[in-house]
Amino acid sequence: MHDEHQKLISVQWVICRLFCFFWLITFTGNALADATGTATSEDTISFGVVPQQSASKLARLWTPVFEKLSSGTGYRIEFKTAPDIPEFERRLANGEYDLAYMNPYHYTVFHEHPGYQAFAKEKDKLLKGILVVRTDSTYKELEDLANKTLAFPSPAAFAASIITRANLQNRSIPFEARYVSSHDSVYRSIAKGLYPAGGGVIRTFNNMEDNIRKQLRILWTSPGYTPHAFAAHPRLDSSVVESIQTGMIKLNDTAEGRVLLQGLNLNGITHARDEEWDDIRAMNLQSLVDLKPAASQQ
Repeated sequence: MHDEHQKLISVQWVICRLFCFFWLITFTGNALADATGTATSEDTISFGVVPQQSASKLARLWTPVFEKLSSGTGYRIEFKTAPDIPEFERRLANGEYDLAYMNPYHYTVFHEHPGYQAFAKEKDKLLKGILVVRTDSTYKELEDLANKTLAFPSPAAFAASIITRANLQNRSIPFEARYVSSHDSVYRSIAKGLYPAGGGVIRTFNNMEDNIRKQLRILWTSPGYTPHAFAAHPRLDSSVVESIQTGMIKLNDTAEGRVLLQGLNLNGITHARDEEWDDIRAMNLQSLVDLKPAASQQ
């Protein structure tokens, strides 16, 4: 009886030691992850998407992509956006997103601070700004827009606002700018006849509902520039970024992945390096952001 009691105590002691050992490993691992900023499978990684379209539409299009990436990488990736582009810019400046899909001008700014690093971009694609008008309008030349009030998403929307405004100004075409928050709002406003023309980009124009897009036509298209960046905040461990980068690039390898990308009007995703946005830096866009239409002091 005494021997059996001793054996029971020994078993309990071993179990206790094992429990303490595994607890120590788990606690130490979590502490190290917290200290280094390394994401674990228990963490949620926020992925901010520039609000070129309504939040509900973006969520519908991007959430299935992030769910696919989550299942493939083991990290919980959560869709995030902002009510408008200026608020998105503020959140980028504060480093509120772990990962972000941002326009090329945003990338050159927020790479400097807080240090977002590009890891991917759309494959075989250049970003082009457009000016659109109603299909039934009489406008044939950019000069026909002189002294008109034109719609733009936001002051720092790269191709839809900065490039289109600069092109009009370089041609000495006076106009007044109105900022309506998103690309979708630009297209809808023009379709309703609220403005004669407005700025956008080909990808979001093609992603509009048919009943809106059919009411519009493209009056002018800009040259092509390095497209939007997929970028990571420096707090994310490189192994996490590489895993997500690989998962994004592999989306084009399966029928399911290609359908998800087509929903975003993306041809595919490929690796990217920071210097690929030097074409944007060379434009000295800070001065363009501060440009104000001659007929408007906004």
